[in-house]
Amino acid sequence: MSIRIDGKATAAQVRAEIKEKVDQLKLDGFKLPHLAAVLVGSDGGSKSYVSGKMKACEEVGFKSSLIEKHETTTEEELLQIVRDLNEDSGVDGYIVQLPLPKHISEQKVLETISPDKDVDGFHPLNMGKMVAGLDCFKPATPFGILELLRRYEIETSGKHCVVIGRSHIVGTPLSIMLSRNSYPGNCTVTLTHSRTKNLSTLTKMADILIVALGQPEFVTNNMVKPGAVVIDVGTTRVKDASRERGWRLSGDVDYKRVKEKASYITPVPGGVGPMTIASLMTNTLQAAKGKRP
Repeated sequence: MSIRIDGKATAAQVRAEIKEKVDQLKLDGFKLPHLAAVLVGSDGGSKSYVSGKMKACEEVGFKSSLIEKHETTTEEELLQIVRDLNEDSGVDGYIVQLPLPKHISEQKVLETISPDKDVDGFHPLNMGKMVAGLDCFKPATPFGILELLRRYEIETSGKHCVVIGRSHIVGTPLSIMLSRNSYPGNCTVTLTHSRTKNLSTLTKMADILIVALGQPEFVTNNMVKPGAVVIDVGTTRVKDASRERGWRLSGDVDYKRVKEKASYITPVPGGVGPMTIASLMTNTLQAAKGKRP
């Protein structure tokens, strides 16, 4: 039987620690950190994610603001909003919620965000610093996963870590962060993807298996090594007539069966997701402190 990695409880602990620091900032006469979010369109998942981020801001004592735009917003209109946020001295950090409508270049938008306010950690400058091991805003989801490993005191040094998924948001930066000479880190990392052959052969060798593929219950019991640590990043809405809302969140791992084989495992929901938001709060606090004299 595995140990359930409780991302919800761990994120609550991180937020409580941030709130203590924000309370001290107020006592010292500094302004509250301010996080802004830009939401384009009406995607239900994106709205839920942004709502969770705004709620977290309120809990830790941050000021927050939400800019909502219709899905017909042009690329140039969105880029102008980004430029305005870059110049707004009252905003410490901001995010542009992904995915964006297909007519808008996500890469162009990410490159326009000021690296000093890029609390999602997606700007090429921050990604480059992360690769070089320099101080920067770390991508929120990989940052949150590392924090879960650290707080649960899971040994990573010398372990074989297999990452499924090579996105620039999760898989690729996580593979780099886990290979660094630090804790959590010092792993031997195998980065796999949709064209990897004999994938199950590799996953059965993994001491730590991290799945960020976006395919519900892709990883089955027979793909996992006994005693492996399994981190499930997937959050896909699947139809479920038994639920009032008509859907449920599913991870990339067959949780019910894999938990019988793993030593540690994250659930969906309640695993990595809350830690992503907690990491965003950590990055925003860092941004606010970086602007102080």
